[in-house]
Amino acid sequence: MTDGLPDIIAGRLDVLFCGINPGMTAATTGHHFAGRSNRFWRVIHLAGFTPEEISPQEDHALLRYGCGVTSVVKRPTASADQLSPEEFIAAATEFRQKIARHAPRFVAFLGKAAYCGLSGQREVDWGLQATRMEGAAVWILPNPSGRNRAFGLGQLVEAYRQLYLAAVRHSLTGPLHGR
Repeated sequence: MTDGLPDIIAGRLDVLFCGINPGMTAATTGHHFAGRSNRFWRVIHLAGFTPEEISPQEDHALLRYGCGVTSVVKRPTASADQLSPEEFIAAATEFRQKIARHAPRFVAFLGKAAYCGLSGQREVDWGLQATRMEGAAVWILPNPSGRNRAFGLGQLVEAYRQLYLAAVRHSLTGPLHGR
């Protein structure tokens, strides 16, 4: 598969989670964060985004909770370090247009690499960024991949919970879509 994964997206989401690019397992199965060691679904549940842990096969259920998923670069790879800087540059216009068209309140990059690749910045901090993207607040979260050994499960949950709390504080509809 060379076309990546279809986005799970709708207009005016509370949070659009943005992966770097699909992994090979995700691309093969057609479901986001499907790798055995990927902690995304567990982390977002424990952080408060979903009332139960969603399986990768149920990834479209994320829309019910005001969240969606996309990738910055569509090409699947075995690891993100196989992407070139040129691929981020080539993806930037289409990615920004997607953000403008769907108008999420928060764009949450899963790992610094995707945001740095799009923004051209070399150093960014975790959490809320000073610069918005097409009107959306930008948040940088640790990548939930099992290959990211720098962050344990508890650290991931705490980082994602900070975004969840910010999204709830700024929600016009109460806790993310009435939860």
